[in-house]
Amino acid sequence: MPSVVSRGRGRRTISEINMVPFIDVMLVLLIIFMVTAPLIAPSMINLPSVGKAPGQPPKVAQIIIDNSGALQFKSDEKTTSASPREAAQLARQWQSSQPPDSAVVISADRSVKYETVVKAMDELQRAGVTRVGLSVQLAP
Repeated sequence: MPSVVSRGRGRRTISEINMVPFIDVMLVLLIIFMVTAPLIAPSMINLPSVGKAPGQPPKVAQIIIDNSGALQFKSDEKTTSASPREAAQLARQWQSSQPPDSAVVISADRSVKYETVVKAMDELQRAGVTRVGLSVQLAP
């Protein structure tokens, strides 16, 4: 029920909103959030960093993915166009004839879809290639 104020000649109602209960509720919520915020542990994600490898492998074969998504397998200056499955089989055959610490590196164009690179990695894993790397370009 609105308050009635009597001044002078007549009576009129006060149509103002009482802000005190609203401010009280907001301060209580602020205190609750300030107390509980330090208790919530943020999730930590360990991301790999570039340049932490102990050394470069002695022999490296490349799977090159160009901007159209076509794959090429390159080893010992011999380049062969292939599908993802064929490239994985060629990489497995190449790796079995090399020293145990030899690696297959995927070099993809910047505009290639991430899905294409993941499919190539999946095919390499299914073929049994043990050491796979991604080629990166360091910023100058």
